[in-house]
Amino acid sequence: MVKRTAKVFDLNGKVVSKISLPEVFRTPLRPDVIKRAVVALQSHRFQPQGRDPMAGKRTTAESLGVGLGIARIPRKKTSDRRGAFIPGTVGGRAAHPPVVEKNIRKEIPKKEKLLALKSAIAATAVKEFVAKRGHEVDYVPDLPLVVVDEFQKLEKTKEVEKTLMNLGVWPDIFRVRESRKVRAGKGKMRGRRYKQAVGPLIIVSESDGIMKAARNLPGVDVVTVDNLNVELLAPGTHPGRLTIWTQSAIEKLKERFGGS
Repeated sequence: MVKRTAKVFDLNGKVVSKISLPEVFRTPLRPDVIKRAVVALQSHRFQPQGRDPMAGKRTTAESLGVGLGIARIPRKKTSDRRGAFIPGTVGGRAAHPPVVEKNIRKEIPKKEKLLALKSAIAATAVKEFVAKRGHEVDYVPDLPLVVVDEFQKLEKTKEVEKTLMNLGVWPDIFRVRESRKVRAGKGKMRGRRYKQAVGPLIIVSESDGIMKAARNLPGVDVVTVDNLNVELLAPGTHPGRLTIWTQSAIEKLKERFGGS
């Protein structure tokens, strides 16, 4: 059953009021469209690759022709007569190298992008989707989880931690902390030494003080409604991220996508 209202919790985890949910929370769930939107967004960060057009070709090697009982590959003019220039020889050119002209940027229609965003927002209110992503939701009192606006004005990490404990979200952050491990392979030498799970997303209307207060919590992201995108709501193309909304953020959603 689609919910039309949500409970509003204070910083102690107690219900203080109720709020009507905007129409966007009743959008049909479309994981296929969400995946297309996330992949398109990720492609915008790709760095074009290319090769020097003369790579492997800076040599005077030439074939000796036929009738010598040897392969007709181009050979260096040295005593060992090593092969060069062609693919398959040491230092030779690549057969089909990547070119910078290749179009690696993916685009999707505006209406499809909007549907993906609305569908990803709706998925944050479905407990089955949130649990399927691996989030700890046993102690979360309600979804979507709506908190009073005082939450976005917190300026100390300890205050945010205490509030998240009162809201039943802390077990999910503990799960993220336990998942942290050293990456296998050479990636650990290239600025991405650690891998860890994705934690809760905090959505606010204004970035008052919580942006700095929550940035040291593992796996936690804070974003304003105006900067919301599909990848934040569905990391790795999987919808249903555990999300905490402030009351004013819900009101801004009504302004952006229509009322209840």
